[in-house]
Amino acid sequence: MSSLVEAVRAGRTAEALGLLDGLTDTERRAFLPELKELRKELRKAPWDEPSRRAYPALHAAGAACETGAAAAAVWIAATDMRWSQSSPALLIHILGDRDTAWLADVTHRLAGRPASAGVPYELMAGLVRLSGCPVPTTDAYVRGWVEHISHLRQLGNTLLDRLRTDPHLAELANAVFETEDIGSPLEWASTDGPNSWVDALAQLTTEGVLDRKRTVDACVARLLRGGTTLDNRVFLRVLKALTLTREEERERIADWLALASDAVPTVASHAQSVLGSLALDGEVRPRRLAEMSDAVLFRPEKKLVRAQLVLLGKVLARDASAADEVVPALAQAFGHEDADVQERALKLVERHLKKVRSPEVRAELAVAADQLIPTLRARAVETLGAAPVAAASTVYEEVLPPAPEAARLAPAPESAVELAEELGVLLATEGDVATFERALDGLVRHVYRDRDALLEALGPVVARRWWDSAEPGHGRRVDDHFSRMHHSFGSGSYGLDLLLATLLEKVHTVTLHEGAQHGHRGRECGHSALTRAFDARVWEVAYRLRAEPLPFLLSTPSWSTGLLEPGELVDRLDAYRRLGARVSEADFAQALLRVRRADRAAAAAAAERAEALGTAEGTRLARWLTSESPALPLSRRRTAGARVVVELGELLDLQEDFPAEFRALGKPVTAYGDRWHCYHWTQDVQPHWLAILPERRELVAARLVRDVSAVAVDDTRGAAAVLPLLAESGGVAGQATHLCVAYGLGARHPEDRLAAVDALLVLAARGQLDAARLGADLGELVRSGAVKPSRLAESVRTGAATGANATIWGILRHTLTALLADLDGDAKPAHARALGDLLTVAAECAERSGARGELPHLAQTVARGGSSRLVTQARRLRSALVEGVAA
Repeated sequence: MSSLVEAVRAGRTAEALGLLDGLTDTERRAFLPELKELRKELRKAPWDEPSRRAYPALHAAGAACETGAAAAAVWIAATDMRWSQSSPALLIHILGDRDTAWLADVTHRLAGRPASAGVPYELMAGLVRLSGCPVPTTDAYVRGWVEHISHLRQLGNTLLDRLRTDPHLAELANAVFETEDIGSPLEWASTDGPNSWVDALAQLTTEGVLDRKRTVDACVARLLRGGTTLDNRVFLRVLKALTLTREEERERIADWLALASDAVPTVASHAQSVLGSLALDGEVRPRRLAEMSDAVLFRPEKKLVRAQLVLLGKVLARDASAADEVVPALAQAFGHEDADVQERALKLVERHLKKVRSPEVRAELAVAADQLIPTLRARAVETLGAAPVAAASTVYEEVLPPAPEAARLAPAPESAVELAEELGVLLATEGDVATFERALDGLVRHVYRDRDALLEALGPVVARRWWDSAEPGHGRRVDDHFSRMHHSFGSGSYGLDLLLATLLEKVHTVTLHEGAQHGHRGRECGHSALTRAFDARVWEVAYRLRAEPLPFLLSTPSWSTGLLEPGELVDRLDAYRRLGARVSEADFAQALLRVRRADRAAAAAAAERAEALGTAEGTRLARWLTSESPALPLSRRRTAGARVVVELGELLDLQEDFPAEFRALGKPVTAYGDRWHCYHWTQDVQPHWLAILPERRELVAARLVRDVSAVAVDDTRGAAAVLPLLAESGGVAGQATHLCVAYGLGARHPEDRLAAVDALLVLAARGQLDAARLGADLGELVRSGAVKPSRLAESVRTGAATGANATIWGILRHTLTALLADLDGDAKPAHARALGDLLTVAAECAERSGARGELPHLAQTVARGGSSRLVTQARRLRSALVEGVAA
């Protein structure tokens, strides 16, 4: 080992550089093999004090010894040395004696790396000064410059002052407008004034330090290119701060048209206002205004569409000669999804129709009127000469997604290497029930066949786990962790960690025995019955891996939902009998809960075979398969504040002849008390709960109601993700299942509402949706304040957009009956303001599906009179139900 490597290994940077001082390039290159070998060694070393001490010296020495520009840049920007590299000042000192062309090459190579590479701006800027090369305008350099200038605060020195004296201001300021996702550092100092990027750029442009035309063009081009919401907000602020003259606005009419058509709403609104001002001053020809309107009126943002209709109305009022070109643009709004927009557009057309001279335009308007909702189309028959509204020539057909089909579980991985790969993926991503069960069964099988081969294959997988460490005493802490803190696993991956740690002798046999024998010792919560069953099986498998390996698991499901075919379970019991294997109690209990009993013929045939095995487990299975079909327990609804929850009675069939940890599944579910203090912080384990009782989803749903209610009542995120799986599960979909879906439809976050809509459609496609029950639940939850009508309206509108108009109407007719009843009194309920949105969706669904009949309390709402959205949409709904025609 050379003295240089010794100094580097010890972290003596000054000594190492002193040894290199005065050497030729050839002599320096001679040290590279040793330095690279040391670097390879440090990559594998633990991240401890010795390695942290060596890295800065290694970083500096390597930069000094690399004589090629490309190699030097690669060494300096190396990922493995990013967190313990030498300082930029030291690197600049080391490289200071190199040729300027070489330095320029290194500079641009470093600047060309992505910003995520973390090359310090101070280093790149210092090399620019040394080499005298043109300043780079790459993403990394510009981002570094912005952050450097923003944070370089000195007493009496503002951001504006620092920018004004920057020698490369023009090049870098222009590059800012071309850098993606730069909004965050630009808006970091959000206050106005000389320390704001927005105001500083505008002021420098006003002063002439920055070329005005170039800056305005760059800003407009940046908005045209789009990007993140933050980027658009920042550059729109810059554009407004530049206070464009009328001449500058007129020069960019094409840009405003493009922005109004395609930009994000805030930018489009500004472009729309500029165009509106120009149009009212006669600066925009009617034809170009009509072209812009064709695009804007198709946008979903109601505010933009309404503003465009107002603008067109003003233009028509000022210039009657523009009617032949502008009025047809109004007809574009006839097909808008919002009925209010359609009505506004029709009123404008009716008001200015007499100004239209071209018969072709009138004929075009009459044809476009076919897009109007039935009530407005009937009006257009008289005013526009549209074709009369005729009875629907075709019968409405409901469009529902195909009922999902469960997937067959693939066999366990055949080779230990394949199993190890799947376990690695599963531990990293959590995976679904099918993946977990397949890997769990594979783990059991390979331990039984060849433990040593499995351990060898698992080496790379367990090397990255938190519990695998060679530190003294760590094994005891791992054992304590599993023993004391995780008798109730937060997810399937924790269970796999226990099994893998067991295989590597990280958990004591006594701990495994206690976990398998004494069961759940954690605090009780609403999910305890489910977690106890799940955990008992995992602990028992872990103990058997150590004491008496199982040939395979009896309870591995046949289907992705958790269902187990009865014939397959009989085959597995027969294999156990032939092998002389002792059945695991929790594994067999889980198999019984999963075995399919709904198909009575298949269950009876399997029971006969099971009885013939002559084993205790075969007899128990035969008795279970021939017993009565699973029944729902007695249930009742209870209120807890704004929440409505479900209580379940006792189920004796889940308590007789089952292990202690499984009997809680048949215990009553209560709504009150301190049992809801829960330690399940994530929803990763919820799909596994459904797979415990794949034919009795109500027992799981009742324990999930409070969780799912939080997405609506407490505005939490994610708890509704389980709803599609709940809808795909088996058994009766009772009031707990429907109540879960109701809460999901009123969730705060769009992804939760979408999950609830998916669940609703799945239930409908499987013929398991009780529209009256769900509608009544929603009415009750809206009245209690647990669900906001505006959120519910978004959800049902999404459901209707898939083609499920009759399904959504069947739900809303019961919801509206409850909510409209509250309007009959003198007091105005809190939900009355947003009720118009629900009525709008209901009217759309009724019109499309051809629904007929009276809706209680709707006539009284219509009789209130006025032009509010509530009354307008009530009138529209009543017209559809009594007089309308399916669209």
